[in-house]
Amino acid sequence: MKQDDKQVKKVVLAYSGGLDTSVILHWIKQTYGAEVVAFTADIGQGEEVEEARVKALATGAVSAHAVDLRREFVEEFVFPVLRAGAVYEGYYLLGTSFARPLIAKKMVEIARAEGADAIAHGATGKGNDQVRFELSAYALEPDIEVIAPWREWDLKGREDCIDYAAAHGIDVPVTKEKPYSMDANLFHISYEGGVLEDPWAAPPAGMWRLTADPEAAPDEPQEVVVAFEHGNPVAIDGVRLSPVELVEKANEIAGRHGVGRVDIVENRFVGMKSRGCYETPGGTLLFHAHKAVESLTLDRQVLQLRDELVPKYAAAVYNGFWYAPEREALQRLMDDIQRPVTGEARLKLFKGNVTVLGRRSPNSLYRHDVVTFEEDHVYDQADADGFIKLNALRLRIRNQLAAAQAAD
Repeated sequence: MKQDDKQVKKVVLAYSGGLDTSVILHWIKQTYGAEVVAFTADIGQGEEVEEARVKALATGAVSAHAVDLRREFVEEFVFPVLRAGAVYEGYYLLGTSFARPLIAKKMVEIARAEGADAIAHGATGKGNDQVRFELSAYALEPDIEVIAPWREWDLKGREDCIDYAAAHGIDVPVTKEKPYSMDANLFHISYEGGVLEDPWAAPPAGMWRLTADPEAAPDEPQEVVVAFEHGNPVAIDGVRLSPVELVEKANEIAGRHGVGRVDIVENRFVGMKSRGCYETPGGTLLFHAHKAVESLTLDRQVLQLRDELVPKYAAAVYNGFWYAPEREALQRLMDDIQRPVTGEARLKLFKGNVTVLGRRSPNSLYRHDVVTFEEDHVYDQADADGFIKLNALRLRIRNQLAAAQAAD
């Protein structure tokens, strides 16, 4: 057990109502002699948060908070990452990564309101979530104590937790374990562990929750139009929606057509590779629609600069540095770049694929009179001769030098 110099009297626990956090709640009381305040965040994961609140009180929490954070999640986390065009290692749209700092933020707020001197979470000592929770908490409350039971206790896994619950009379409904772990929110579902730890093994049949099997998806494609204002999606098929409604609608449309499944081996911040499967139907649709509108509205050099910075931004989010100055500085730049990104994208969804069919914008930099292959009066094609020769100068000199050296 970790020994803290500061005595812990009250702890705010990120509580899901499942086996791990129910055991953790009791373990903290027994080990630290502290009161436990349970906190359950509703970020659209589909869990019964009120049920978890009641269960936390029955398990021994002195108070329990179930908080609806869905709007804040979309407006302050989903949309900023979308505006940045962020994707980690080419595939992952970061749905779990940016959910953790919001949960940590609310934990700190509740700790202040409750007069607690510590927070606790159920993340393991091998994963990224422990880093994301704790970096966020320390950034917001530098002197907060953090309790991470999986790094402290002698329980080794699920069976030990079940035995602990039985020995201490903790009411935990134990069912047959899924052969993988799952974490859901309004933006996506992540799957990892268990049978997925073999990177050669295909995901189990029936694992995916938000998307239809692409092979069983409708045989007729569906067109959808997504509208953006300053980089934020605001409407689908001409209907303006609230941020939460828009993400839900995008999930429903794209999920029906099997869009948004990703299966990758990624590099965790703690240093190991891990296999993760991610299901992000609405996010995938919005990502491609956003890029389509950007292609019309962003200057070439600005777009290239943004794209060069995306890996740095995505790594900051993935690694838990949401509240770090570099992520905040990059966000300001990304948001400034997004000012002209207003317009619509028309896309086709068909059996797991998203295809851009068209895009339009009042801020379009596309000029038909300049790009046309027909006769025009705004571009003198003869100018290209000098342009090409100037760009070829260094290549010609290099070749001439090599030829001269070979002749010696």
